[in-house]
Amino acid sequence: MNVRNEIKAQIVRTGFTMQEVVDLLHDEYGWSDSVSNLSAKLQRESIRYKEVTELADVLGYDLVWQKRRER
Repeated sequence: MNVRNEIKAQIVRTGFTMQEVVDLLHDEYGWSDSVSNLSAKLQRESIRYKEVTELADVLGYDLVWQKRRER
């Protein structure tokens, strides 16, 4: 799954619309209040790690680095 589809799937799973997410990001982190800006970042897969962590935060997620189990 690519970045765009993964993030959009998480937004849908949380029950938010793109506009609601953008509004939260704008209020919490000063992001642009434009849905098209977020959509373009996702489409180009140019979203930064910091932006992904902020996005996860407003969706109520923690990003966790977990060591893979040995096979």
